[in-house]
Amino acid sequence: MVIGILSDTHDRPSATAAGLAALREAGATLFIHCGDIGGEEILELLADNHPAVCVWGNTDVDRVELSRYAAKLGIDCRGEFADLEFDGKKIAVTHGDDVRLMQRATGGQQYDYLLHGHTHVARDWRLGRLRIINPGALYRAAKKTVAILDTRTDAVKYLTVEVG
Repeated sequence: MVIGILSDTHDRPSATAAGLAALREAGATLFIHCGDIGGEEILELLADNHPAVCVWGNTDVDRVELSRYAAKLGIDCRGEFADLEFDGKKIAVTHGDDVRLMQRATGGQQYDYLLHGHTHVARDWRLGRLRIINPGALYRAAKKTVAILDTRTDAVKYLTVEVG
């Protein structure tokens, strides 16, 4: 499966739309947002790119209302932590601001991938068998980026997003 990963959109619809377009063009068939979504307009953009999964970040303060809206749009919102599996690969998703959740994902080497945001810096590294991927950010980043993960080939590619 080709997964499009984005994070830290902070209610910036033009940057989010450009990031999602880049991910679609690169062949993404599933979209995962790693938190700091911002608001309903970002959820609407995600809903246009089904299937979509999201987790909340530290700036997503109105989670009850946003969760209701995400459900109405058909977005699979998992709260602060998502435990997913595609192509036989176990994937953890969290925003990255909660040390306890990061330890849950990295401890025990039970996952193949950990997807997170929060730092606004793109990063791809390994901890044992676990591959940790931060797609970067579409707001407050010197270089705005999203990432593509192909779970069949283990390939990760970062895409630079030009925002006008």
